Amino acid sequence: MVEISHLSKNYGDKKAVNDISFSVEEGEIMGFLGPNGAGKSTTLNILTGFLSATSGSAKIDGIDILEQPLEAKKLIGFLPEIPPLYPDMTVAEYMNFCYELKGCKLPRKQHLHEIGEVVKIADVNKRLIKNLSKGYRQRVGIAQALIGNPKVLIFDEPTIGLDPKQIIEIRNLIKHLGKNHTVILSTHILPEVQAVCDRIVIINKGRIVANEKTENLVNAVDGTRRLVAKIVGPEDQVLQLLRSTQGVKFADKLGRRDTDSVSYLIESQENVDIRKPLFYALARASYPLIGLEGDELNLEDIFMRLVDPQKKEKTEKRRRNASQAPEAGKRSGEKQ
Repeated sequence: MVEISHLSKNYGDKKAVNDISFSVEEGEIMGFLGPNGAGKSTTLNILTGFLSATSGSAKIDGIDILEQPLEAKKLIGFLPEIPPLYPDMTVAEYMNFCYELKGCKLPRKQHLHEIGEVVKIADVNKRLIKNLSKGYRQRVGIAQALIGNPKVLIFDEPTIGLDPKQIIEIRNLIKHLGKNHTVILSTHILPEVQAVCDRIVIINKGRIVANEKTENLVNAVDGTRRLVAKIVGPEDQVLQLLRSTQGVKFADKLGRRDTDSVSYLIESQENVDIRKPLFYALARASYPLIGLEGDELNLEDIFMRLVDPQKKEKTEKRRRNASQAPEAGKRSGEKQ
């Protein structure tokens, strides 16, 4: 439905977007992430026809936005970070204005009524936009993007400035819209991406650094697998065994969790599954393995690794220190 191919945008000697390519399938909700200055807004402005590209192409349903802008724009509903609202209009006046501005051919009354029901603004139709809450203004902004029933919806920071209740409502609305539209969601709120998006594309310094299904994003960082194991046995001997097991890159104690077992953090070498070798090694030594679970990176850790690889070791140290905190606290308590 959306296809960006070898897209570049230069501002003088600066490459704001540097030869990026990705696609969004029909009915997919894609999260578009990146730090400030990464090229995210430039990409969206090209995709929506506000900017021209230096090279490459951006197509909506096979129509090039640069070669056939009017035809392509008919397929796009866009909510910029600051919704394009007229505060002295009522909601009904604004919606009718947008209907005419877009040259919509659908039955006006029925179409606008259906949009109002979907985004839940029917009860504020007669109110001035300047008197609406931030949450309702965002809903009106989304409503104007739906006029004409476009195939593609592009939302830039749709929940910024909203309270927690409003954020949940807008997230649910976006998920609902994703059933009948292709959605591109640009946001800095990482939990929002995990809650809403099917796929995540991360851009940094003008280049794509990750393009994965949400549940597979950890694969974009590296192939290391982290496990937390609960093992019964002498701590020093168990730790020595873990560190000598083939495929183990790192192992350390996390502290006691049960009466007779100790929890250990174990990291594998890249693209190595250590679960079976670990099980057999512990069985041969007669150290019962009574618990084994994954210790996955969260989205914040993954994002920081991808956009700032130099912080990788700091992230690892923070995670390990956080895991060891309960044991440190216990030792402190024992000394007292």
